[in-house]
Amino acid sequence: MIGESIRGTDYDYTQIRLSKAILLLSIPMILEMVMESVFAIADIWFVSHLGDEAIATVGVTESLNTVVYAIGFGLSIAITAMVSRRIGAHQPERAARAAGQAIMLTLIISTAIAIPGAIYADRILMMMGLSEEMAKANAGYTSIMLGSNVIVMLLFVNNAIFRSAGNAAISMKVLWFANILNIILDPCLIFGLGPFPELGIKGAAIATSIGRGLAVVWQLILLFNGRGRVKLKLKHLKPSTSRMIKLLNLSWSAILQNIIATASWIVLMRLMANYGSEVLAGYTIAIRIIMFCLLPSWGVSNAASTLTGQNMGAHRPDRAERAVWVTGKVNVVLLGLISLVLILWPETFIGIFTSQEGIILSGAEGLRIISFGMAAYGLGMVMHQSFNGAGDTRTPMWLNLVSFWIIEIPLAWILAVTLNMEEAGVFYAILIAESTLTILGVWFFKRGRWKSRLI
Repeated sequence: MIGESIRGTDYDYTQIRLSKAILLLSIPMILEMVMESVFAIADIWFVSHLGDEAIATVGVTESLNTVVYAIGFGLSIAITAMVSRRIGAHQPERAARAAGQAIMLTLIISTAIAIPGAIYADRILMMMGLSEEMAKANAGYTSIMLGSNVIVMLLFVNNAIFRSAGNAAISMKVLWFANILNIILDPCLIFGLGPFPELGIKGAAIATSIGRGLAVVWQLILLFNGRGRVKLKLKHLKPSTSRMIKLLNLSWSAILQNIIATASWIVLMRLMANYGSEVLAGYTIAIRIIMFCLLPSWGVSNAASTLTGQNMGAHRPDRAERAVWVTGKVNVVLLGLISLVLILWPETFIGIFTSQEGIILSGAEGLRIISFGMAAYGLGMVMHQSFNGAGDTRTPMWLNLVSFWIIEIPLAWILAVTLNMEEAGVFYAILIAESTLTILGVWFFKRGRWKSRLI
């Protein structure tokens, strides 16, 4: 079955045995996220050789890019709900129309972000707490990353189209191609290996843009000329005001739920900057390791989202609910085991990226504290993605608002500043807020209002 899932299948996931459907969808999605997490770790490992200022710049830029990711994820959530419903209802033409409008909307939004991001990168870094000298020296990296956000957003949206149609293997192969190319180009362009110029931190941004840009080209070729369930034609890209409004009505709360969550990380990053570049670098490495471990579980959560949407489209809400609980249990076990390793040996993992004692101590403390909640995070991911797959994007939005802005940020300030716990206070605030988010998600899921959502 593993080989079958990697090659790609054309099953009706609303009819086959539920355990088989979960495996066929989740295996390529997990492998897709594993490669994404490998790239995140490889990228910060190469950059770490340039010093703590380069690591801090990547961390700050990544926190800024979370807004881009939030919009990309939000659009992906909306298109997943729409396409999966239409595929479940056996309406491929309507699915293609929705996909085409999502691509056009992505181009419009990403261009509006790219222009100011590329032009004012140094000023943005200074606003985030970096010194003027440090900001100007490393602005090239931030300028490229923000200026090329259209690539990242299209990568998200196009892969969501494949996944929601049940073509998870295609998403996996595209992302593997992108990130393997990134990993090859990273050391070449950062350190100037062979015929390549030595570009330092800017080389990491160029490598990322090339790898993901070529992956987007491949995606578009497959969507227009492939054999998948969603087959695009030029007519599907013709802007339709009514369809874009419908997509925006579904996606605005999905975008907002991600902006609410990720913008809170920007605030936390700004708070951490008060404690120096070593603490900021340690925090950046710890968060990258956490993301490395969480991304495979996002693959399982995405499978729950696709199954929820397709079964809702086929008018089988009870089957959708069963799929959510099964995938939730898988995530709890997976992340529970991983958390034990991180709690016991955090210094070992931080030490992979740096030998500076200050960075290791700070990063290890954060890694250990945050890891205590990883099993809960895994269940929370599935709950949120099940809401989104059903088209109920507003419930996760409100849950994120409560957990991150009413609980996490005020609590981080109280613990770090008022109670003088410094960076440890931020770490504990993350643990408490994320665990609360999961508890609220389970409660609202059991209420079952998501089953009546129409899109």
